[in-house]
Amino acid sequence: MLRLVVSFAFLQGAVSMARPAVSYHALELGAGARAVGVVTAAFALLPLVVAVPLGRRTDRQRCGPLLPAGVALVAAGCALAGTAPSLVLLAAWSALLGLGHLVFMIGAQSLVARQSGADRHDRNFGHFTIGGSAGQLTGPVLSGWLVGGAGAGGPGSGEHASAVALFGSCALAFCSYATLWRLEGRAPERRQRDGAETDGPPPLPVPVARILRSRGVPAGIFASLAVLSTTDVLTAYLPVVGEERGIAPGVVGLLLSLRAAASVLSRAWLTRMTARLGRQPLLVVSCSVAGLLCVLLAVPLPLWTLVLAMVVLGFCLGVGQPLTMTTVVQAAPGRARSTALALRLTGNRLGQVAAPAAAGLVAGAAGAAAPFVLLGALLLGASATAAPWRAGRRDTAGEACGAGGAGSSGSAGNAEGGAADGATGGREQPAGPTEAAGAAPEAGAVPEAGAGGAGGGDAVAAGRRGRGHACPRVTHGTRRCTDTPN
Repeated sequence: MLRLVVSFAFLQGAVSMARPAVSYHALELGAGARAVGVVTAAFALLPLVVAVPLGRRTDRQRCGPLLPAGVALVAAGCALAGTAPSLVLLAAWSALLGLGHLVFMIGAQSLVARQSGADRHDRNFGHFTIGGSAGQLTGPVLSGWLVGGAGAGGPGSGEHASAVALFGSCALAFCSYATLWRLEGRAPERRQRDGAETDGPPPLPVPVARILRSRGVPAGIFASLAVLSTTDVLTAYLPVVGEERGIAPGVVGLLLSLRAAASVLSRAWLTRMTARLGRQPLLVVSCSVAGLLCVLLAVPLPLWTLVLAMVVLGFCLGVGQPLTMTTVVQAAPGRARSTALALRLTGNRLGQVAAPAAAGLVAGAAGAAAPFVLLGALLLGASATAAPWRAGRRDTAGEACGAGGAGSSGSAGNAEGGAADGATGGREQPAGPTEAAGAAPEAGAVPEAGAGGAGGGDAVAAGRRGRGHACPRVTHGTRRCTDTPN
């Protein structure tokens, strides 16, 4: 886990260093404000198209190979962007950079979900996102030093300063390879699945519509979109607001650094906070407080109040990302966790395109501070959406039915098909290989009415008294589960 965090810190630092440099390079090529926005938005275009197919692939195969592939794409995008002679090519290489970041993120998040027990998802996702926060702290600073140093005889060289920063981000991305070795093991769940798949055809992929209908998945995706959009727009518009209110650029940079540092702190304490409050209440509270603070930022505040507000806001925003990762992983069907994470990343990229555009329209009509009110409404909406879901409950469509209605639950968020017969007072029935793999049980694998010492109606009643949920259909005395277990 530590090596994955270090690798992610290098990669995120490279991406955070490259994105401002891409904007500066566009300006050097003569781009206006609108063209810079288009080049910046290209970062999110390819992920909108390839995220779900890539998630499908990761559900069926190993996720480890995606990590070095993502690093290679990021490094290539940075280097090629540094040599781009036109805005069209610069936008294309920016899209390649975004694709590499997506490939790495799907592989890394799927690896954390697959290699962690359900009781450690919050802790490990929290540690994983600490690496991202560390990269976001260092990347912009390095980019500004390399680009801004041109005017003072620093590392940059006149109009080629952005190219120097982009080549520097390429070198930083390659540092990720230092810890990318033997990260992927074979978790017990994966070993069982692999062994079972050799006995029959592979299961069909879970439809995207069913993933999105799983209770908790839409709320997690929307909350993730709201948190990431707030972070992006806050970074873009706080300098504008500071300029209007007479706050020095150095102070604005310090405020943004304090926000990022508070996010690191909240992620380090995430396990304790989740154990004390619960995942869903913590997500609701953090989004609510962050939303109210964003609205407060639209009002002119004394500097000490602004510092305090940014620290608390960073703390609350830092909680959101790892919690939404765990929420989506544990709410989605077990065979579609990587696809669910890909859908979450798709929502993030959609927010990165739509939120700045909406903020620009609002700012043009009502002033530079107006986007903070929009962000507050978005976060409060995410809080309201997340509130009805109970983190400890699974959607019945994602749970496994036992052979007689007393399904045995596995680790939280990964229920497997049970073999206990509720109609026989807890007597075990043999489970076939398909049931052990978590596939839908066949009719022949379910005992007939009377086989367990009870009639068809008694069997259903006994199943309802058992520990699992009762199967919804009874046909000629044969009880059959209609839901596909995870």
